[in-house]
Amino acid sequence: MPHVFLCATAMVAALLPALAAAEPFTLEQAVDVAIRRSESARSGRAGLASASAVTLAASELPDPVLRLALEDLPVTGADRFHTARDSMTTKRIGLAQEWSSSDKRAARKAAAEAVVGRESITLQSALANTRLQTTLAYLDAFYAAESLELTTLMAHHAHEELALSRARLASATGSGQEVLGLTGALGIAEDDAAEVAQQASVADVALERWVGFHASELASAVPFAILDEPSYVARHPAVMAARRDTDVAERAVTVAATNRNPDWTWEVGYAQRTGYSDLVTVGVSIPLPIARDRRQDRETASKLALVERVDADRAEAVRAATVEYRGLASNRQRLADRIARYRLGVVTVAEQRTAAATAGYRSNQASLVTLFEARHAEVEARRKLLTLQRDLARTEAELAFRPLADETAR
Repeated sequence: MPHVFLCATAMVAALLPALAAAEPFTLEQAVDVAIRRSESARSGRAGLASASAVTLAASELPDPVLRLALEDLPVTGADRFHTARDSMTTKRIGLAQEWSSSDKRAARKAAAEAVVGRESITLQSALANTRLQTTLAYLDAFYAAESLELTTLMAHHAHEELALSRARLASATGSGQEVLGLTGALGIAEDDAAEVAQQASVADVALERWVGFHASELASAVPFAILDEPSYVARHPAVMAARRDTDVAERAVTVAATNRNPDWTWEVGYAQRTGYSDLVTVGVSIPLPIARDRRQDRETASKLALVERVDADRAEAVRAATVEYRGLASNRQRLADRIARYRLGVVTVAEQRTAAATAGYRSNQASLVTLFEARHAEVEARRKLLTLQRDLARTEAELAFRPLADETAR
């Protein structure tokens, strides 16, 4: 079965690059591929399988013990090392079984199942982290590509405007100052494009770390479903893990409490002697807990202290998750307000300035340098807007994907 799963994953990874070339690679596809190839998820599945296997043995009795003995064998005299001459020599075979009460075995099984629950949260946390980190990498790559498209277009415009200014200079309708200004402007535009291309390359590599290949074109991410504060806190990985740790600690207390009553051991044996009747022995061994307050009760007290510790850890995790949610929610609202103000007060004005400069140039009332400056200002405004939109999308991704999925909150 693992071989089939690996082959299927490899096939998906091999086919997706070709699909990505045909149409934009979506966030949903990226997350699906990342989860399929996640090594942390594979580690979590192995941990869960390990814990699940233990539960099968937790409620079982210990293995019986076969006892073989040769008693009272002479080691001196004429009968030394002879097993059939001395009537005291006894050949014994026996079977012993340690017996635990059904309550004690049920407590051990419940403790093992609590560990399974904790391991399941570890797995779900790995999946949630993979989903979140893939989403963040996807958003960085998408907005870097959008910014690169703007700066590349700006460099293209700078080339065109420089060519026009040189033509105007050759026809004596332009000036050398205009050519020099646009030459410098071209250098600025090309440097901006190179810088953004470098950032886009880094973002692509970061996304490739999760999906395993380079996606040439990314689709815009759909809006994320944002949880309210109680749901976010309840499904937060740290809170869920602390809750499972509390379950494990409480089950350990129950197991420790059952240890106040010791396990008995039943034994039956058959002994054979020379010249005398064979013997059968039936017995039971009963440990005597003569100092429960210094032994068994100390173990229970130790487990109770661990319950208090993990309970405090859970309360702290709830506080941290609450503060985290409120901080992210505040950032989300602040960024949304900034985007609205920036789009209206800066981007729209920059677009109007570009339109006015274009009209002025066409009517010979504005220079190419003025047109370039207007276009450059508009590109910078749009890049800043993209940065704000990326930050908002990242914040919403944190709110949407940091908590565990619905089924893990049950």
